[in-house]
Amino acid sequence: MMTILDYSSSTRFLFGPGKVVELGKEAQELSAQRVLVVSDTGVIAAGHTARGIAALEAVGIITRLFEGVKENPTTVEVEAGLAIANEFRPDLIVGLGGGSSMDCAKGINFLYSCGGKMQDYWGVGKATGPLLPMIAVPTTAGTGSESQSFALISDAKTHQKMACGDPRAAFRAAILDPELTLTQPPRVAALSGFDALSHAVETYVTTKRSETSSQFSREAWKRLAPNFLRVLQNPDDIGARGEMQLGACLAGLAIENSMLGAAHALANPLTAVYGIAHGEAIALMLPHVVRFNGARCDSWYRELLETTASHDHCPTGGAESLADFLQNVASEAGLSDKLSKCGVERHRLSELADSAAQQWTASFNPIPVSHAELLQLYELAW
Repeated sequence: MMTILDYSSSTRFLFGPGKVVELGKEAQELSAQRVLVVSDTGVIAAGHTARGIAALEAVGIITRLFEGVKENPTTVEVEAGLAIANEFRPDLIVGLGGGSSMDCAKGINFLYSCGGKMQDYWGVGKATGPLLPMIAVPTTAGTGSESQSFALISDAKTHQKMACGDPRAAFRAAILDPELTLTQPPRVAALSGFDALSHAVETYVTTKRSETSSQFSREAWKRLAPNFLRVLQNPDDIGARGEMQLGACLAGLAIENSMLGAAHALANPLTAVYGIAHGEAIALMLPHVVRFNGARCDSWYRELLETTASHDHCPTGGAESLADFLQNVASEAGLSDKLSKCGVERHRLSELADSAAQQWTASFNPIPVSHAELLQLYELAW
């Protein structure tokens, strides 16, 4: 596929229009006989889940569908999927859908393979034994979950978003078929695409950045920045769809090697408290975080933007240029630009800042952030 995706990843990547038909072959290579397919109603309605199941059944594999995935999966959905897995006894799990389906598949695997409850796996390296092999079939270009060993699962009672990571939770294969993204509603494409853009931006400046993560961030940005609006303006452009899908995957690899920063820490409480879609919450906060980080990271932002300097509609310069670009494309994509327009009450900003300060990703921001800095960023976005 691409040399950069074969660097040393435990995940095998397949890319190209129509590649979903190879799902059965990939499952066979992992010695699968019984496969649990984890998907959601929207992807099922689009016909993609049926295509995946048909590819599995064409090679004699027995399948079972769990269709109870919802956006931002919680412990409730994971436990419902676990009940299906306990009954069906799969030997492989497929996450077919957006990041929610893939994360839910990982969550089900933790509980099915290792027991306990989802909270037991909050953190890194908490699996107590081997997990079932898994295959990812993303139908959006956004989270990059297909190239990460983390599952993001919310506690149904506290609404706390838990990052549950373990090398054993990495997908064994990921099938990137841009045809599967053609049915994304425009708003889904906007939300997921901006999330992918943010991953390229945030991973490039974290305290955990490395030569490897920086390469993935740059390669992701090169594909995402010129094609984000192109996909929204020309939804049938399969070439742009493919670039977005590759960019999201590469950005996921950047996260795996670098983590994220303050924009994601600020976004999570907005989703938990006000139900603001993750991509929109990121769009509200990222430009302000980029300007804030520019005091220390302007040269790194300049490096990132140099990778797309030849594209007419991409910015050049440093933090200010990047922040302006992010605000402009978010606006053109129909995403909100003010917290006040999303129903966020000003008197609750301090409470939100408390929550943001407790988010794991806050600790990787290049400039240390505490309640005071996070509150200031919320105020700027309000």
